[in-house]
Formats: sequence, structure tokens, C-alpha cells
Amino acid sequence: MLRTLVISPNWIGDAVMAQPLLRKLKQHHPDRPIDVLAPTWVAPVWQAMREVDSVIEAPFKHGALQLGERRRFAKMLKARGYADSYVLPNTLKFALIPWLAGIPKRVGYKGEMRYGLVNVMHHDDKEAPRPMAQFYEAMADAPVRRLARPERLPEPEMVVGEDKAQAAIDRLGLPPGIYVAFAPGAEFGPAKRWPSSYFAELAQTILANRPDAQILLLGSPKDRAVCDEITALVPQAHNLAGSTSLSEAIALISRAAAVVTNDSGLMHIGAALRRPVVAIYGPTDPRHTPPLSQLAKILWLHIECSPCQQRECPLGHQNCMKQILPAAVWQPLQPMLAAHDARRTSNT
Repeated sequence: MLRTLVISPNWIGDAVMAQPLLRKLKQHHPDRPIDVLAPTWVAPVWQAMREVDSVIEAPFKHGALQLGERRRFAKMLKARGYADSYVLPNTLKFALIPWLAGIPKRVGYKGEMRYGLVNVMHHDDKEAPRPMAQFYEAMADAPVRRLARPERLPEPEMVVGEDKAQAAIDRLGLPPGIYVAFAPGAEFGPAKRWPSSYFAELAQTILANRPDAQILLLGSPKDRAVCDEITALVPQAHNLAGSTSLSEAIALISRAAAVVTNDSGLMHIGAALRRPVVAIYGPTDPRHTPPLSQLAKILWLHIECSPCQQRECPLGHQNCMKQILPAAVWQPLQPMLAAHDARRTSNT
């Protein structure tokens, strides 16, 4: 049986936003299995997508060409029998793999010196760049130069089995209650982080109004210090940053009544799991990479210097984040928690 190969981006959020591409590929070829070649740290995202048959973890080092290793890896892929491939990163080294594997149809966007390696070439209009979900989804169809933005962007969808969620809760020894997940980190840089003291104040407000709430602080080991700042002010919060695998973090988010997050990969995961999300934006642009769910609420002041797209605030004040006060986040969060209660009551 012929198969499809999708080569994953390196960022968690980008991988989530690529799910609509897989959904459309399945519409075109319902019986064709889809394999995803992904970095180890992104693999759990793809494993939570219904359309994926197999996730193949890439053995390559970040940034290195490793031509010999790519040749050997391509030989293994060739034996799996691919009809087509979709190269999501815009780099030469990832476009080499399906070419070396002899995959006849190799789809991708114009990137660094990829002519010939990619033989179905898409182009993004620099004057009207496509939002990421639409950018990836468009690869399933014939290339067009201009692509109008739809009224409603395609929404990624991920699923987690109830057994996986409960296993994560049991392993971590989390007490019962209503789970509110916080994602206070941001891999991109500190400019995207809502102040830890604001997260702490919001946690205190939640606990004062909902004594049954359990605040889960999620993130990578790099986010541990930021989460420590929150637990220093709110000891009842559970600092799980670096203590969970990404797979476990995804499972915990699937059980959350709501997710409060910076613009991050976990934000996109929350939206794709159909969890209510309050997304806090400052230096980045939610028009390009929003949380794609009708249950998401975006807070963005769009002050005169935003979006600057900088890792650190170039003006030193970070007003785009600091002027979003905890009360402004609590306002949309309250009805989300009330809706969770209503759903739980109706299910009992």
C-alpha cells in the first residue's frame, strides 16, 4: 500500500497548526496511511492526531546537514513505499530526504535552494502572508499564488484517551478537583511572558473563588524557574514544569477546565484539544498564529509598539504584557469555569 510522508516542523505550535493539512490529505486519499517524520521533542503532538498512522523520530542533530546519515535514513524510508511527501520546514536539508528516498511527489514552499528537490512548489505572498494553519493546509491542493484568508481559519484537532490522562494524574499524585492549567513560559523569549506575579495573583483569585481548583503549572525544564516564582507566592500551585513529558502535559491539558497561557506551543495544544483557552499576547501577532478554537479568548492590547516580534522588549518596559492585568484575565476565565461545572453536572 502506498503511503504519505509528512516532514514535521521543529516547533510544537507549528506542528499543531499543521493538523488541518493531514485532515485534508485524508479527504483526498482516505485509505492512504500518513507517516510523520518528526524531532523527538515534537513527536507526542503528532501521536495525538487521528490521521497519523506512524511517527518516525528523526535522528538528526539540529542545524547539521549530516548528508551521510540522511542518505542512510532515506534508504529506510524508500522501503516503506511513499507516493508523496510534504516538506513543512523551509530548509534544504529536510527537502533532501524525500528526494534521496525517491519519493515521486515532493511538495513544499519555496525555500533555500530547493528547486528540483521540491517538485510541487508553493509560494507565500509576502504582502499578504498566510496564517500558519492556512499556510500548511494549502499544501494539500494545487499551488496558487494568491490565497484569500477564509472567514474562519481551519481548526486543528487532537485527541487523548481517558486512560492516558488518568495515568498522568496518578503518576504525579495530583489531588482531585477542577484543573486549571497555566503555561507561563515561552520558548521564543521573555518578551512573550506575562509576569509571573500576575499569574500568581490570578491563581490566588481562582483559589479564593474555587477552593476545589488545582492550579497546574506546565512547561519544559527551562520554565521551571518562572514557575518557581509563582509557587513562591502561591504554594498550593503544582509546579510540573520539567516534571512531565510533553505527552503527559498534553494528557493533563485534555482534562483541564481551562488553560491560561502565553503565546506558546501549549496554547495551541489547548486549543486543539478543545479546552477553553485564555491566550495572552504582547509582542507577537494573534492574527498570524492565533489559538484556533471557538473556545479561545485572545487578550491583546495592540499598543503602538506591538507587535514588535522581538525576543526581549526593545524599549525595556514590556507594556504590551504588563498592561494586561490579572483582573482582565479573570473576567473571561469565570464563565469558562462555570461552563465546565455545567457540563460536569449534565454528565452526572
